[in-house]
Amino acid sequence: MNNVFVYCEITEEGHVAEVSQELLSKGRKLANDLGIGLEAVAIGTKLDGIEKEILPYGANVVHVADDKRLFPFTTLPHAAILVKLFEEQKPEIALFGATSIGRDLAPRVASALRCGLTADCTSLEIGDHTEAKAGKTYKNLLYQIRPAFGGNIIATIINPDTRPQMATVREGVMKKELWPAASNPVVNKIDVANYVSDEHFVVKIIERHIEAQKINIKNAQVIVAGGYGVGSKENFNLLYDLADVLGAQVGASRAAVDAGYVEHERQIGQTGITVRPKLYIACGISGAVQHRAGMDQASMIISINTDPQAPINQIADYTIIGQVHEVIPRMIKYYRQNSK
Repeated sequence: MNNVFVYCEITEEGHVAEVSQELLSKGRKLANDLGIGLEAVAIGTKLDGIEKEILPYGANVVHVADDKRLFPFTTLPHAAILVKLFEEQKPEIALFGATSIGRDLAPRVASALRCGLTADCTSLEIGDHTEAKAGKTYKNLLYQIRPAFGGNIIATIINPDTRPQMATVREGVMKKELWPAASNPVVNKIDVANYVSDEHFVVKIIERHIEAQKINIKNAQVIVAGGYGVGSKENFNLLYDLADVLGAQVGASRAAVDAGYVEHERQIGQTGITVRPKLYIACGISGAVQHRAGMDQASMIISINTDPQAPINQIADYTIIGQVHEVIPRMIKYYRQNSK
């Protein structure tokens, strides 16, 4: 059918993961550019009505594999279902979240289908490609765009010869958007027995321990983030003070995390999380491309830096030149004076 397919992860609570809804939104745009349909795949148990969390994001077809053995996630049965489904439906594009599940599942599917896979994409577009030496032009390829060589360049990767064109995308990179409902949506109930066998269930999960997430930076509307330029773990307390006043979350660059100033859960950037806050205050952050990839979609960016030429200032709406330990106390003071 040569449509765009999105693998929808199912959360512990039985809902579609946000990263999957973000990919559905992007998948709908890609499908529109190509003049084809968008299809979703949900695999798990107790999935009655799951299509209600998928169809509003533009899907024409929802494939549902519902079996008590399919949750919690194990690699073999999920991979087997996707491989057979893709062999039957022959998608043009297949998208996965770059989560622990997606990073496990997508390479296995790509290997079985002998097709390409680009990991951790930051953008996806449709375009053409010409091989000058061969004099051949490929139409309507998926441009799989991501930082490469340690973030020093932005690479555009294509897969002209095999299908599906596969990519994983990190949570928060794509914007979640609602689309008009498809005129005649289809919910296809997969007969799991025809897609898996007993050998796919040789691995069984005996016991699981799940720790609730303590830090929710991704959904924060205001983020105060610090880099190596903050200077010390003690100086990071100033960022927490400002965050308390603003009702914000504290984030960090990789350099600050590597220096031990703050825990890894707060890392923002290519190797951390991606955020889209209304306000992002960057304190002592140089603005390497790896960090900007995780926060450059913020509605407003304020940079506090001693270097007027710091790369972060190129994307900042406002730049304050000064020492973090001098600027932040003043910000707290004047905010308190001028707020009710």
